[in-house]
Amino acid sequence: MLPMVDLKKQLLEIRDEINAHFEEILNSTTFILGPKLKELERRIAEYHSIDEGSSSCFAVGVASGTDALHLSLRASGIKEGDEVITTPFTFFATVEAIVYTGARPVFVDIDPETFNINPELIEEKVTPRTRAIVPVHLYGHPADMKKIMEIAKRYNLIVIEDCAQAFGARIFNYDNASAIGGESKSPFNSEKGVGRLVGTFGNAGCFSFYPSKNLGAYGDAGMVLTRDEEIASKVLMLRNHGSQVSYLHEEIGFNSRLDEFQAAVLLVKLKRIDRYNELRRKKALLYNSLLDREKVKVPVEREGYYHVYHQYTLRSPVRDTIQKRLREKEIASVVYYPVPLHLQKALNFLGYKKGDFPEAEKASEEVLSLPIYPELPDEVIERIAEVVNSI
Repeated sequence: MLPMVDLKKQLLEIRDEINAHFEEILNSTTFILGPKLKELERRIAEYHSIDEGSSSCFAVGVASGTDALHLSLRASGIKEGDEVITTPFTFFATVEAIVYTGARPVFVDIDPETFNINPELIEEKVTPRTRAIVPVHLYGHPADMKKIMEIAKRYNLIVIEDCAQAFGARIFNYDNASAIGGESKSPFNSEKGVGRLVGTFGNAGCFSFYPSKNLGAYGDAGMVLTRDEEIASKVLMLRNHGSQVSYLHEEIGFNSRLDEFQAAVLLVKLKRIDRYNELRRKKALLYNSLLDREKVKVPVEREGYYHVYHQYTLRSPVRDTIQKRLREKEIASVVYYPVPLHLQKALNFLGYKKGDFPEAEKASEEVLSLPIYPELPDEVIERIAEVVNSI
């Protein structure tokens, strides 16, 4: 079966470098909150630093993308009785993190082209209890952060970006601010400038380094990015049992630490992330050129946005037929996501029903993600496209 992602191919290039890091860690016997994590935090903060004077970033490694969201919300003061606006079309962790705080998720339907939260529908859901918005940069396409931030400013709302699928995605010409890369600074789209990276617009940006992500560890790992030193300090404390000084605990915290081995893997891959993302984009453009537009709708990349294609997701009213045919040809494909969050059994207590968010519901019936990763051979993409077009 042709997989959605082949991590073994990527490992061939970086195995020796990773092994050298692992050997160093083993010899040091420092496995938790050590120098590799500190270096990773520094480099990711540098990668996302904003070119607007003193506004530098802080990065805090945590155990998963889910924890990044949860701890960011807690550090921002989200609590029981608050309302947090988000999308019903995303992975369950987004809403899980909100529920962990005791706040109530409030859903807003999606833009049918980008699959991201529709900013035109957010304002009507704002109430006196609304405290935050959690936009998701789904599949690697940035959400419309300009409009979202305008709404947040108007109503004094916190914004926590879910960047789990979008490391390196960016928006160009956003209020003339540009993000600059660290060691991984990239020459792409030089005619547009480097662009402002997702995770730097809101109060905090939350990343997942699950193995299949564009920037993936070899286990669970996550990161909180923020320009707010108070949020960074609070997340640092919360990730370590509510403690800043050993055995002195200021509040009930959590065990959410990104270990040295995962940090080492991410350091090796971070140097290559822009190249990985460019290769993903080239694979996506090849798919676009080969797929029959009368049979499927290919992914959209809005003008001024830089899509990193964590997933290559098409739409079709005969999605199930396409997936069946691909399976017969031993080609993997996945539906992200078959049931929108407002219809999940675990969230019945929110009181939503079928028909409340028609665009999210329609997307769940039509989306299909095809294999995409930097090392995916072009001839394999041609074979996949041929199967899809044969329907």
